[in-house]
Amino acid sequence: MSYRFKFEKILAIREREKEEAGSVYNQSVKRFEEAAENLYELLKRKEDLEIYQASKLSSGLSIQEIRHNQQFIGNLTKTIEHSQKVVQNARTSMSFYQEKLLEKNLEVKKFIKIKENGHTNYLLEEKAEEAKLMDEISLQQFMQHEKVGG
Repeated sequence: MSYRFKFEKILAIREREKEEAGSVYNQSVKRFEEAAENLYELLKRKEDLEIYQASKLSSGLSIQEIRHNQQFIGNLTKTIEHSQKVVQNARTSMSFYQEKLLEKNLEVKKFIKIKENGHTNYLLEEKAEEAKLMDEISLQQFMQHEKVGG
């Protein structure tokens, strides 16, 4: 008779939940990376525009161009602020799903530990049962030998 873990179905469910949590976490990481990359691009664009405007100011810019650039920078700043909120939300979401993944990992590890302990106990009991059986056989052989030789 081989060892059968009584919580095998629960372990399988927990492992599936862990895999799903890992998938959701990976998606949240991807969303965070995309949001952060978008924010970086916006910041870089704003910086480039400010550098361009500063260099053009020394050579002379029309008031219309200055207004246009300032309006564009203002709109870019609003977009950056929105993008920062998106990044923060993505970071919060990623942290949440990371925590869920860690919880699922811990649950699976607990069941694996229970399974390992159960298997170890099973093997010990099996060995004890085998030793008991061997003792009984030895005793029977001894008793038969005593009857024959006695």
